[in-house]
Amino acid sequence: LWAVEPAEPSQARIDEIIKTFAAHESDFAVARENYTYRQTARIHELDRSGNIMGRWETVSDIVFNTQNRRTERVVRAPVSTLKAITLTPEDLQDLKNVQPFVLTTANLPDYQINYLGKEKLDALDCYAFAVKPKKLEKGQRYFSGIVWVDQQDLQVVRTYGRGVGIAKGQAFPKFETTRQQIDGKYWFPVYTIAEDTLHFEDSSQRIRQVVKYEDYKQFKAESRIIGDVQEVPTPAPAPAPAKK
Repeated sequence: LWAVEPAEPSQARIDEIIKTFAAHESDFAVARENYTYRQTARIHELDRSGNIMGRWETVSDIVFNTQNRRTERVVRAPVSTLKAITLTPEDLQDLKNVQPFVLTTANLPDYQINYLGKEKLDALDCYAFAVKPKKLEKGQRYFSGIVWVDQQDLQVVRTYGRGVGIAKGQAFPKFETTRQQIDGKYWFPVYTIAEDTLHFEDSSQRIRQVVKYEDYKQFKAESRIIGDVQEVPTPAPAPAPAKK
């Protein structure tokens, strides 16, 4: 005889799932700091027919310098031709930190998380959770939306929502970020897309944003052996978001 799995997990099991996937997110956040990759970000202003009116693009390589410190190297950044919108520090912070959202154990207390149910994404059986910040702090950006967690690995595989915070007079698009398993262990962001109409006090603007994260490679620094202890360089945190 086989035990029959309940249609939906108990509250105790839901709490355990949240705790486990947050721990996996913490491990992933550390692991990602040891990877290089290329990030291509594009924002297009669209007219009512979907034609491109203005463009913004930045291509960056996340690499390690000669001191084994993680840094961002801009490969290409053509002059922006955006006319109806202006990118703010909050937009750039969302691009760097909110759209590739990672819900770690450390920031778990900042969010209210509600179980929505089981869903199938492509071939993956997932748990879906609604996530929103418990409160907004000035100068901070947060994720508000839905995260999907693979039932087998208990890792986040997709997010859908928007960046939120205290930002008067600004508008932010809804986005979807898809992850893919890299090196057979962690699920890394590979693609973010947003197509939305931003509503301001006196105008509205349709936009499309696409961000690609590709060519992930684990950084292997040279190490020295001192006695019985192996000394390995520790990468520095990623650089702070650029200011307007």
